[in-house]
Amino acid sequence: MNEWTSSELQFIFNTFSFLLWGALVMWMAAGFTMLESGSVRTKNASVICLKNIGLYSVAGISFYVIGYNLMYLDVGSLIGSFSLLRTPSSDELALLAGVEGAREAVIATGYAVMSDWFFQMVFVATAASIVSGALAERVKLWSFFVFTLVLTAFIYPIVGAWTWGGGWLSQMGFQDFAGSTIVHGTGGCAALA
Repeated sequence: MNEWTSSELQFIFNTFSFLLWGALVMWMAAGFTMLESGSVRTKNASVICLKNIGLYSVAGISFYVIGYNLMYLDVGSLIGSFSLLRTPSSDELALLAGVEGAREAVIATGYAVMSDWFFQMVFVATAASIVSGALAERVKLWSFFVFTLVLTAFIYPIVGAWTWGGGWLSQMGFQDFAGSTIVHGTGGCAALA
């Protein structure tokens, strides 16, 4: 039987943690949906449910195609890279192809890149859910989806790059505790806008 090294266990548990905690945050969206549905007229409850399911779709796709790289890839001081589509790391792809030595390189990263994408995506959707709650019964469905696209592909990732991506706020010593500024501040400011 193989013995697990501490770095292998760390990789496994970090990846599992990203997926588990992300799934729990995703359940929070169901709570937002119920809260929103209870605060609107009965005739609009189905639109609220559709809006909250749709915002996850828009947030997931836009953050995958544009946002994640903008938030984390090659962040200098303001924003990251505009390259499209976040894929597994080159080391992870080499591991899948059976390249010698790729396993150690993947384990050295500490977690699977796509598990981090999932974890960050649910927080992007949470920021959009804050906007959804503030705008219940106040905007058309499609205009909300367009705003969600802009928020999750550009606005949130840029604010996230400033702190979590190693940008200018991070370089000045700013720390964000559990997303209080990035997730809730961005969602609240977007709702006010």
